[in-house]
Amino acid sequence: MSKFGGSNNKKEVPALSSGSLSDIVFMLLFFFMVTTQLRETENKVIVKMPQASEVVKLERKDLSSYINIGTPTRTYQAQYGTDARIQLNDSFKTVNDIRDFIAAERESMSEADRGLMTTVIRADEDTRMGIITDVKQELRRCSALKIFYMARKAE
Repeated sequence: MSKFGGSNNKKEVPALSSGSLSDIVFMLLFFFMVTTQLRETENKVIVKMPQASEVVKLERKDLSSYINIGTPTRTYQAQYGTDARIQLNDSFKTVNDIRDFIAAERESMSEADRGLMTTVIRADEDTRMGIITDVKQELRRCSALKIFYMARKAE
């Protein structure tokens, strides 16, 4: 007679409970809803990007500041006309406002990342070069010298 019961008392592994599975799914869903960042600004100008033969992807989009240049969308044409306008964040601005915009963007970055800041000009292909030159001159005055032009790859 053995003291430890032998092979007659084999225990079975209990079935996996799926009752808490729905709780886990809803926790993950809630986490992704809270942490996902949607579009920061509303496009108020129409931009059909020009084609380019050489296209390079930005490495760190979080260090980029976007300047949109184009004709206002239909909802804003009655108020602002059909001439090309400059959009900084969610509002129409003039060339004189670019300096304050760049200063605010630099302040929102950490000290180490300020030197890596890139200004991206997203201009419509039919925009006159005069307004783009004015924007570039103002960027030069406020020492924002790293400029990218957003374009689409030539087909």
